[in-house]
This record gives sequence, structure tokens and C-alpha cells, in this order.
Amino acid sequence: MAGSLNKVLLIGRLGADPEIKQMVNGKNVARLSLATSQSWKDKNTGEKKEKTEWHRIVVFNEGLVNVVKQYLKKGAQIYVEGQISTRKWKDEQSGQDKYSTEIIIQGYNSSLTMLGGGGGIQNDPSSKSISKKTDDITDIPQNDLDDDIPF
Repeated sequence: MAGSLNKVLLIGRLGADPEIKQMVNGKNVARLSLATSQSWKDKNTGEKKEKTEWHRIVVFNEGLVNVVKQYLKKGAQIYVEGQISTRKWKDEQSGQDKYSTEIIIQGYNSSLTMLGGGGGIQNDPSSKSISKKTDDITDIPQNDLDDDIPF
């Protein structure tokens, strides 16, 4: 459909270490649990309130998965750009349909940047490579991104 956009921008902290899984095609995928929070002061009581939302982030880019595995840990603050995707699957125990909504980081319209002095990791569409914004990782080749969702 012309004139539509599926783009998600989030800044938050990892609630757990990244989970790295191998797909049936042998490539790795990273799953991240990202917390975003907002806080406000209750007008009636003056009490500080906070609400946290949890987001499932899935990274399919093989080079980026390797960098995520090496550099990201629970508590790390990151910025992600990706696409929201909801998939349907059948629960094997109950036989009921289940749904998962995830932020997909794959291809040229996505990025992941480490915040808090850790540099950044992002897809670079102009060079067709992944680079970390510090000197220790550069020009990791981008692998094929046309993978099926493995889970």
C-alpha cells in the first residue's frame, strides 16, 4: 500500500542478557527484552508514578547478532529502530492460537545503537555493512536477510 509506514523508535534498558538462538538454516537470531518507562507526578496525591512497557526485540542480521552477543548485557541502555510485527502461532500444549508482537531489526530500515558511552551499532545502508560507532568493530559484512521467522 502506497503511503504507509511501519517504523518503531524506542529507547530503553535491557531487562535480561540477550538470548541468542540458532535457526533451522544455521543462522543466529538475537532476542532482547527492552523496558521503556515513563514517570509522572500524580496531581491528586503528589506521589511519583511510573509505568513500564516491555518490548520484544528480534535481531535477524547475523553480523549485528554477533555484536549484540559480545557487547550487550542486562541493564544496557539502547536505541532501536525497527518494524513492528505480530505473528500467530499455535500453543502445542493447549492447541490454542497465540500471538506475539515484536520489533524486528532486519534490513536497511533498522538500527540498534548502544547509549551511555558505549558507542553504537547500526545498519549503514550507504555502505551495505554494519559498523559500530567505536574503533573496535568496523565493516562487518551484512548477510542475507530473507530468513523465515524461526519460532
